[in-house]
Amino acid sequence: MPEPDLTTDPAQQSVGVVHAVRGAVVDVVFDSGKLPAINTALIVEWDRPTPLIIEVHSHLDLTRLRAVAFQSTAGLARGVSVRATGGAVAVPVGTPVLGRLLDVVGNPKDDGPALPDDTPRRSIHAHAPALRNQTRTTDVFETGIKVIDLLTPLAQGGKAAMFGGAGVGKTVLVMELIRAMVEKYEGISVFAGVGERSREGHELLTEMRDSGVLERTVMVYGQMNEPPGARWRAPLTALTISEYFRDQKHQNVLLLMDNVFRFVQAGAEVSSLLGRLPSRVGYQPTLATEVAGLQERIASVAGSAVTAIQAVYVPADDFTDPAVTTISSHMDCVIVLSRAQAAEGFYPAIDPLASSSMLLDPLVVGDLHYKTAEDVRQALARFRELTDIISLLGVEELGAEDRLIVKRARRLQRFLTQPFMVTEAFTGTPGASVPLSQTLSGCRAILNGVADNWSESSLYMVGTLEDARRKEAAAAAAKEAAA
Repeated sequence: MPEPDLTTDPAQQSVGVVHAVRGAVVDVVFDSGKLPAINTALIVEWDRPTPLIIEVHSHLDLTRLRAVAFQSTAGLARGVSVRATGGAVAVPVGTPVLGRLLDVVGNPKDDGPALPDDTPRRSIHAHAPALRNQTRTTDVFETGIKVIDLLTPLAQGGKAAMFGGAGVGKTVLVMELIRAMVEKYEGISVFAGVGERSREGHELLTEMRDSGVLERTVMVYGQMNEPPGARWRAPLTALTISEYFRDQKHQNVLLLMDNVFRFVQAGAEVSSLLGRLPSRVGYQPTLATEVAGLQERIASVAGSAVTAIQAVYVPADDFTDPAVTTISSHMDCVIVLSRAQAAEGFYPAIDPLASSSMLLDPLVVGDLHYKTAEDVRQALARFRELTDIISLLGVEELGAEDRLIVKRARRLQRFLTQPFMVTEAFTGTPGASVPLSQTLSGCRAILNGVADNWSESSLYMVGTLEDARRKEAAAAAAKEAAA
């Protein structure tokens, strides 16, 4: 494989030797001249076909430095020559990377042709745009997913996170958002797969090829089997590509990350290898700084918006975990996926009461949307309060008003489920994308009692209320024919 093209300054290049190797952390000794600066890329000149790139992390003394490796260090010995490049890791950006799958240092990993020699490159380390240059928008980013558009509207140019434990549907929701948005979203998509399984990466690549959206998408992977250094820096590579399209091409960018918790986890692994004392729950003492350094770079400037949607794994379903609370503090929109919802078969398994959005304001979304969302949330909250009473005494023991609320809340619960296009092959149910106007009118109709006499199953896993009406009519006709 050809050596990656890194930003180099020949005047600053120097040569050292490997002094110690601790997993992904490598100590290097430079006998003469100045030590390379922090974040400088070094190339280990070993006898393997693929070059080993390490990044300077700290200076130990006047001649020794400590670096983090981006590839496996298996087989690396003391005394091997290390060359400083004089600059940070620079990854390819721009039009040539569209439709490609890259690793953390920008090498194509999709068995496609090599990138052109004149492909522009940018350092993965950059400052966030100055606050005076950043713009805010209140434009709602319509997704076609009912529960999100109604209760947790996304902002164009905002940051949204989906929090959930293992197996509650984070990756499926991200894939559906990619498919739903890219089809009607005029811009570039950049996907960062951080610490994900190879199977998930392959599924996503195949799905995007089949749906025809890959040509406007860049995929960056630091996978689960790669060293922590690769997982730690993969989001920065994706961000660098996004920033180029935002700043140089003045295009809107949709940035998707799956999974930001793995970024934190990789930072904790690196911190441990570097010998730092752990902080709360074993996390790195620099947790808040690392998360802020990543999140603050996700910003919109005049004329170009970067909209970020991030999946966040919640360890052991503990939403008070330091990593979860630190990440959520940077978000405009918080979507919480609930294991209880998934257990009852309500997909997407979004908890309507725990999720929130800064855009759900009558001045932003309008009075009708705000009132409908509040009424839906109020009905679902009352139903949740009454759940224990119903399980002990039965719904018949409730007052007439509460019985009506429970009836409508159960129908709302089912109406807010939705079949996804990306799961069509597994479920056999055609996916549905629902305009916001149809979602609002459907919820208002259920709240007003239109569906009181319908069976609950007619509203389960449908798109619009008209689809539910047809399903109810078909069920009634089948029942009549059977009689």
